[in-house]
Amino acid sequence: MLRNGRSRAVSLLAILGMSLASFSTFADTDIFTALDDPSTAKKSFDGNVLGSYNKQSGNTTSSNLAASSTMTWFQPTNAYSIWGEAANDSSNNVRSDEKYQAGARARHNLDTDNFLFGQANWLSDRYNGYRSRSTATAGYGRQLLNGPISHLRVEAGPGVRHDEFEGGGRQTKALAYGAMSFTYQLTDTTQFIQGVSLLGNADLTANSETGLSVAINKSFSLKVTYDVTYNSAPPDGAPKHTDTKTAIALVYGL
Repeated sequence: MLRNGRSRAVSLLAILGMSLASFSTFADTDIFTALDDPSTAKKSFDGNVLGSYNKQSGNTTSSNLAASSTMTWFQPTNAYSIWGEAANDSSNNVRSDEKYQAGARARHNLDTDNFLFGQANWLSDRYNGYRSRSTATAGYGRQLLNGPISHLRVEAGPGVRHDEFEGGGRQTKALAYGAMSFTYQLTDTTQFIQGVSLLGNADLTANSETGLSVAINKSFSLKVTYDVTYNSAPPDGAPKHTDTKTAIALVYGL
């Protein structure tokens, strides 16, 4: 009985750890929901980091590795951000997920409401059909809300994307980019987050992140997110048009 109880406890902790590890600070590097307005920055640097490794053996063998981070440096009119994520999962020695991504972004405020931006990112998501996907966009944005309670920005511009597919083949195409990022301070410790991005040409990729962030103390916060990615023309190796992910994470602020 004691051994069974310990086994259940270990299994519960492993499941909880894997749930926490599945969170990434952003749903996809094609959507950047972290606040990066230098005019409202309270410090010159802001960032967070998450890392986790879980392994279970016995009747079931499984492992999970996840790490992610977002960092932003602020100047009076400029902000520079970098981010990255790595995650892979396996069960009974069979790999079921492997995803790596990294990106960088720069923002320059023209005035209190208008800004220019540029961003680039790289993604490898073999189990969703992409050996690699590189995207670069640039354009104009406007800060519609910038108060103590709510922030809302919209941005748009041209871009280019290069895809290399897991099943073979590659393509490069120009595209149009548009995004919206909104946050609302529900209480002193709870913030609502909503981000949407669209990348389109002959086909359309849409990303959405909906979440709540609850501050526990000055260093840690609990974050719940629901991510949706829609691809109107998915790769042959991953034919489903829509992917969703629900995650809970404990995040440490740098």
